[in-house]
Order: sequence, then structure tokens, then C-alpha cells
Amino acid sequence: MKIPSLNSLVHELSRLPGVGPKTAQRLAYHILRSPNDFVQSLRDALKNVKEKIHECPVCYSFTEEEEACHYCADPNRSRETLCVVEDPIDIERIETSGVFRGRYHVLHGAIAPLEGIGPEDLKIQALLERLDPSTENPNGIKEVILALDADLEGDTTVLYLAKILKDKGIRASRIAHGVPIGGDIDYIDFRTLGRAIENRVQV
Repeated sequence: MKIPSLNSLVHELSRLPGVGPKTAQRLAYHILRSPNDFVQSLRDALKNVKEKIHECPVCYSFTEEEEACHYCADPNRSRETLCVVEDPIDIERIETSGVFRGRYHVLHGAIAPLEGIGPEDLKIQALLERLDPSTENPNGIKEVILALDADLEGDTTVLYLAKILKDKGIRASRIAHGVPIGGDIDYIDFRTLGRAIENRVQV
């Protein structure tokens, strides 16, 4: 249809990750049919996330706090264990497990030479600075958990960081990958199955 405003909205929505042309069109028509208060709320929400949210100066996750995010500011979280993730959303996923009680560091990506992304393009230098003992943490970081994706970029980043951590005498570990709970081996791909065998545990 030759409706410039609607076509423009469809175009912008289709630029979102995971949203194809048909989904963008359905969303656009839903917004068009929605009452004005919904559209106003949506506009305000979009404006607020751009104006109020910023990177935490400590872990580089996202926060609305004036200084450090609530994970970094929580005195009950261990200062000796650091979990390194690729994206801020990964923190929320780990938190749902209810197991990890240390602190986080967000790289904002992974090393990908084919895409021109090197260590200098990530928050790796900031990570290295956090590893040294400080006034707030005189004992320094004892263990770094690398919770990165099990893909080529994640593996490359893990190898790069593991060498640095070894040279610094800091224990490095990686989250286990393998067959999920309730998974059927018949439907598990060879890469995941291989990781499961490598990460096997004694019973």
C-alpha cells in the first residue's frame, strides 16, 4: 500500500533483530489500530531507554543507577569471583539460575577476526584492570568464569582470555556445555554431544 507513514513504520520495525517484513507489517498495523494511550506509552518507553539507561562504569552492563549497577553495588556479592559474559542480557539469564553470587563483567561482544572485531574493540582492557588488587578488593579476583557462547567467536575469546588469566595466575573456568536436562540424544547435534562427552562428570 502506498501509505508513506505506514511504510516508514514497517521499514523501521523490520530493522529490529528477528523481525521480518511480514512480522513488521503485522506490528505496524497493530500499532495503527491501537488507542492513542498505547502509542503514547510505547513512545515514552522508547524515549526513556535511550535517555535514562547507560553503561555501568564498573561491569559495563546497563543500568539506570547514577553510578554502579545494583549487581556491582551489592555488598553481599563476592568480590573474588567474576563472571564474564558477552552481552548484558546474559546476566539476567545467569541470575535466573539463582546459583552465582559473584560479580559480572560484560565484554559487549566476542572476538571475531572475520568481522574485524579484535580484543581492542571489546571491554577486555577494562576487564584486565579489574583483575588487579584494589582498595575495595585487596585480595583481587581469585576466579574468572567465562560464560561465553559455544560458537567460533566465543571459543576464540575464551582461548584469548584463558592465556591472559593463566599468565596472571588467576583461575579460569568455563560454563559447561552439553545435553540439556530432558534432552534426547537422538536429537542432539554432534557439536553439542561432543561437548557433553568432554564435560562429562563422575557419577
